[in-house]
Amino acid sequence: MQFIGGLLCLMCVMKIFDGKKESEKILNKLRLKIKKEKLSPHLAVFLIGDDKASKVYVNLKKQAAERIGVKFSLYKYKKSSDQDEIIKKIKKLNKDNEVSGIIVQLPLPEGFDTKKIISSINPRKDADGFCRENLEAFKNKKKINIKPVLPQVILYILKLAQKKDCKNKKIKVLVNSRFFGEVLKSFFSANAFELDFLLVKNISSKKLKNFTADADVLISVLGKKEFIKGDILKNGVILIDAGISKKDNKIFGDFEFESCIKKAKFITPVPGGVGPMTIAFLFKNIILIKSKNID
Repeated sequence: MQFIGGLLCLMCVMKIFDGKKESEKILNKLRLKIKKEKLSPHLAVFLIGDDKASKVYVNLKKQAAERIGVKFSLYKYKKSSDQDEIIKKIKKLNKDNEVSGIIVQLPLPEGFDTKKIISSINPRKDADGFCRENLEAFKNKKKINIKPVLPQVILYILKLAQKKDCKNKKIKVLVNSRFFGEVLKSFFSANAFELDFLLVKNISSKKLKNFTADADVLISVLGKKEFIKGDILKNGVILIDAGISKKDNKIFGDFEFESCIKKAKFITPVPGGVGPMTIAFLFKNIILIKSKNID
């Protein structure tokens, strides 16, 4: 009872983000747009390997597609599958006029060339916004319509969390992929924000603490169960948890919620935080591709 009372008290002075509620607003808007404009969007999803978290996300995307009226096609491949076979299928769908958008669920199993596979998607059908042409547009500060989904979501949530100017805040990111770290850095830079990212692979606890200790905003995209504890965070930090892992049929984030909530003034829970928002923004891209007219 004492812990529950303390948690309720903490909730009074800080914000726990409701990603399900926020994402439903976006999805409902898209559902109405599809119906009003009589659109027939079609999303093709590639699931490679047997990553549990990836399966969870793909299933959630399928459910959202059914709710708002988007056709959903799933192409499953084993981790032993031939990369060229996958690329060949993607290129075939590039030419299929019925397919509005294509995504490859990340992360990929070891041995696959993420950049090469993603770049085989036609930029005009790149629903996740991760192909080379779209990313290069950010680096060259060109205006493009299809923006990478997860960076969009993270920036959207950050602006909700810090309603006042947050451009002078120290924004730091923990990633398990240099590729994604560079994507996120380029996206934020294109939106006049600066951030630092740390590739977390066999790093010492001291190095981790040194990186996180002065972060005003800490974003984690690791997929490591409760990897970050509250004792390495500063008071009043904004925490955006974009990691997901699954164990014993339970979903976990990168932040150990009970200890981190004591330090944070804003936190995204897992599940129910970033996840639903990525799905909403993915379909926002899909409808953008299909209609070429969405705000």
